[in-house]
Amino acid sequence: MTNPYMILALQQARLSMQTEDVPVGAVIVSGNRAISYGCNLREAKKSATAHAEIVAIEKACESLATWYLTDCDLYVTLEPCIMCAGAILNARIRSLYFGAFDPKAGACGSVTDVFSLKQLNHHVTVYSGIMEDACSALLKEFFQMKRR
Repeated sequence: MTNPYMILALQQARLSMQTEDVPVGAVIVSGNRAISYGCNLREAKKSATAHAEIVAIEKACESLATWYLTDCDLYVTLEPCIMCAGAILNARIRSLYFGAFDPKAGACGSVTDVFSLKQLNHHVTVYSGIMEDACSALLKEFFQMKRR
């Protein structure tokens, strides 16, 4: 089943490929409206923290003039890493929807599950496998091109 916000996230992921970044895209939604977008820019910016989720969170905070994103949902094509999971929690994002699982760095159950920690002061509802085949296919395509 397709999801309009994940389609937007996939479009963002394709933008990452233009700078030879791993194709990961993110969209933040508030009130049924996409308010910010982000794509992986680690190579483009030469920055370890320029993940799609971080880029989208920063833009959403600017757009809403607050760091409290309590009424926002995040759609991302790849399972967030530990750093991004921390940013999602700190921004107080309500729900996370992700596509492909990341068996090497995923922090939503693949390697660890940051969001299951009961001791934290904020909890995010997590939905996994949203358009997983399309998200995984884009990553596979990228890495096949890199190996040529």
